[in-house]
Amino acid sequence: MLISGLDTETTGFDASAGHRMVEIAILTYDVATRTLVDKYVQRIDPDRSIPAAAQAVHGIAYEELVGMPKWEDIAPVVRAKLEACSVVVAHNMGFDGPFIGHELLRAGETLPGFEPFCTMENARWACPDGKFPKLGELCFALGVPYDPASAHGADYDVQVMMACFWAGLDRGFYRLPALATVTA
Repeated sequence: MLISGLDTETTGFDASAGHRMVEIAILTYDVATRTLVDKYVQRIDPDRSIPAAAQAVHGIAYEELVGMPKWEDIAPVVRAKLEACSVVVAHNMGFDGPFIGHELLRAGETLPGFEPFCTMENARWACPDGKFPKLGELCFALGVPYDPASAHGADYDVQVMMACFWAGLDRGFYRLPALATVTA
């Protein structure tokens, strides 16, 4: 059974308001062995400017994206990679899932069928005050090394998030969705 870790970097928070993705990472693992079997990391030309506030978070300038594929060019690849997985893990699935869904539909693609899992929404235990943890806080709680200087790069964020996911499974903090445990 395959499981993917997912992260996006965007020009803003609302795809329906014209914000777009500037980077996506989908790292796919074999659940039984926890072996990375596929890695897809792509920067995307958003066909729009990147507000200073968004650029301050992920550090990606529009000039770096000139000549990169447009979303419409890679949407079929993204949909196929997500469709191939039983479970897709994200650290803020409530943001990444709908954003990607909106963008897939905008590009004329169908929505992939997978079970979503959010390492943030399922980790209130990681913070003393019970809030949703930032990725760095989750890493701290699970003893996963975290480099703030590398944070908000989609590839790096997925790598440390998946390390947290596996550690959380091992410690009983997370449970694979029933769909995954039947086929794992």
